[in-house]
Amino acid sequence: MWCSLGTLLRVVQTRDLDARRWVRALRRSPVRVLSPSGQVEERKRAPEKQPRKAVPKASSQGQRQKQPLETSPSQTPHTWEEAGLRYDKAFPGDRRLSSVMTIVKSRPFREKQGKILLEGRRLIADALKAGAVPKVFFFSRLEYVKELPVDKLKGVSLIKVKFEDIKDWSDLVTPQGIMVSGCTGIFAKPDPVKMTYPETQVHHSLPLVLICDNLRDPGNLGTILRSAAGAGCSKVLLTKGCVDAWEPKVLRAGMGAHFQVPIVNNVEWETVPDHLPPDTRVYVADNCGLYAQVQMSNNTGDRDWACDRRFLKFHKCEEDLDTKTGKDWLPKLEVQSYDLDWTEAPAAVVIGGETHGVSLESLQLAESTGGKRLLIPVVPGVDSLNSAMAASILLFEGKRQLRIKVEDVSRDRRYH
Repeated sequence: MWCSLGTLLRVVQTRDLDARRWVRALRRSPVRVLSPSGQVEERKRAPEKQPRKAVPKASSQGQRQKQPLETSPSQTPHTWEEAGLRYDKAFPGDRRLSSVMTIVKSRPFREKQGKILLEGRRLIADALKAGAVPKVFFFSRLEYVKELPVDKLKGVSLIKVKFEDIKDWSDLVTPQGIMVSGCTGIFAKPDPVKMTYPETQVHHSLPLVLICDNLRDPGNLGTILRSAAGAGCSKVLLTKGCVDAWEPKVLRAGMGAHFQVPIVNNVEWETVPDHLPPDTRVYVADNCGLYAQVQMSNNTGDRDWACDRRFLKFHKCEEDLDTKTGKDWLPKLEVQSYDLDWTEAPAAVVIGGETHGVSLESLQLAESTGGKRLLIPVVPGVDSLNSAMAASILLFEGKRQLRIKVEDVSRDRRYH
């Protein structure tokens, strides 16, 4: 029984094998057909079929490479062929962001290396429009880079980092404490001569220059720069002793004003006249409060001397203040109310810091150019106005006076 069963299995297997061979033979295309008469018929080979998935796969890769910015960051290749851009992805332990942020936030490094730190997409976009030269970008999402002009990113190191890493180093937060940056850029320190400022800003520029003297508070300086841009100042000069205009806190308070009005940083008083238009008169914002108000109504030497003491309280010539002979070499400047006309010639306004006040050099420059002290009257008992508020009042008063002059000239032309 076992033999007959084994024989039966071999027969079945043989038949099954022969059947599969016949099936494979039927699937093949014959090369030659031999008829019973002995005639041979040649047949052409069928063209080989290409793999079905090869073409679609290649095409899909081509589409992803041609439009890298349309796909999600996880599917986007690291090469942007259209613009020739490439970005690096920072892995855990990468210290490039921390090392750069540490040194760029230092003023000595900014002055020595000529690099500044800009945070936030809006400020970075304003800088690129004005012609600032970027060096490195750190970003947490690819969409943030897509919003920037592609032609401005050539040659820039682009590094994708975690949002938490930028958050740890960024100073840019909302009043609710929510981080809003997601993008940080290292730029070459802008040169005001090479910058391209908005056409509307240039069109509304006035013959009015702001000189900042001993301004140490970053928030005040940022606010003053916003006022200078809003009033249409042609230039802002920062003398030595002022806080750096490119300090991160100043940039945050300036809200883009750095790229709307030319800013000349770290100016020596000896070179200030070189930055002013010809025939410019320099006016000093008076921060003596009630003393100067009394001087306007009664030119007594004692009141004048008391005011001068406040101007020079922290100056290097302080040792001479205790002697009455000291006032013989102090500049004699007439005090004028801020709302009287002082823009008949190109004007420059000096704003001093709240703590140190204005310097002796500013008074000497005002005296040599025929300028005056501009007084903003305050209620008796109030010491003085905030530097940023005083600057805003004077700059927009100067703008008002200049606008009236333009209107008067236009009216005279119509009548003649």
